[in-house]
Order: sequence, then structure tokens, then C-alpha cells
Amino acid sequence: MTTVTTQNSPNSDPHSRRRHPLSAAPDAVPGRLPIPAQATPRGGHSGLTQFNALAQGHAEAALMRCCGSLAWAHRLAAHRPYPDLDALLAAADEAAYDLAPADIAQALAREEPARPPDAAGYSAAHTALAAAHAAYEARFGHPFVLFLDATAPGEALDHLLSALRDRMGKEPEEERALAAEELRRLARGRITRLVRNLPVTRTAAPDAICPDRCGNSPYVPV
Repeated sequence: MTTVTTQNSPNSDPHSRRRHPLSAAPDAVPGRLPIPAQATPRGGHSGLTQFNALAQGHAEAALMRCCGSLAWAHRLAAHRPYPDLDALLAAADEAAYDLAPADIAQALAREEPARPPDAAGYSAAHTALAAAHAAYEARFGHPFVLFLDATAPGEALDHLLSALRDRMGKEPEEERALAAEELRRLARGRITRLVRNLPVTRTAAPDAICPDRCGNSPYVPV
């Protein structure tokens, strides 16, 4: 009797079957693009990368030293990450414009009266400045705030006294609007210094992140 032998087809061996494309690892699936890496913030500020990575509470605490409104700080921290410093500053401006009167009052209550860089002196001009601050606060119920970053140090005292005299004559509602604008400008300068000076750590305490409200006025244009 003639014995007929049959050769098994490659497909008849279960161990030789190809895996279905959908059962392969995601990166090996033909036509599927790999997941792109997260974009790195633009603008050259490594501090912005650190700011974007801070825990929500630490980010809010750092921002509260730039503007004392909790609503403002919460909004900015919640909208991270920011691609660059300009985007962060634009968001800060928008949040400042949207502040309710109670939020502005909260921020103003956390401010200290604006002073020139050499305020430690005891000249007659500084005595006049202290008296003007006291009169302003008695009239409006909050400290006098003024953006001084673009003012030369030698001109700051005269500028402060002039601004105080001018704004003392404003009606409370008008002065509150002017003070809110100064808060917005101060916050921009402080945020800029926050991003530039942020320590390279994600767990730093808020005081280490931004000591003394990120500096009130280092007299650098922002």
C-alpha cells in the first residue's frame, strides 16, 4: 500500500499564525502615530517650567504675593500650563480686569504703602510722605499703591508725593479704579520676577518661592 504523506500548511500550525494588528503593542500598530511629547514652554524662562509644575496650592501661594486676591491667584494657577511669559502676563491682565469690587478690596488690604527705595531715611520729604500715606488711608480705607518699576530711583520720592497729592482729590469710586489699575501693573512686575527667580524645585515652600511679595519695585521696566 502506498502511503501518502501530506505537508502541513504554515497556517495549520497555531504557533506560526501572525498576531492580529490590533493585538500588537500600540507603538507597533501600522499607521498609528506615536504620542507626541509635551511641548516645552517657550520664552527661555526655566522658571516658567517650574511654575507650571508647582502644586496648585504652592502656585496660588506664590501668586498671592503678586496680587492679594485669592480669586485672581486661583484662576491663574488653575489655567496652567502657560507656553511663555507673555501668555502668563496676558492671563494675569485678563484676570485683573475681571476682579469684583470685593476681590479688589481683598488685594488692596494685603498691600503695603508704596515707598521709594531709600525710604529708610528721615528727611523732611519722607516725613511728608508718611503723613500723606496716613491721610490717604484715612480717606479711602486702604493703602496707597503705585507702580514704580519704570521710575528712576532718584525720582521715585517726588513721583510718589505728586501722585498722592493728585489722587487725594479723587472721588472714592474713581480712586478705586485707579488703585485697581496699579494693582494690575504691580502684579505684572511681580510675576515677571517670580518666573525669573523661581527656585529649581517643585516642593519649595511658598516663602522660598517668592519671598516678600516677589519684590515690590526693583525699578526695572516690565
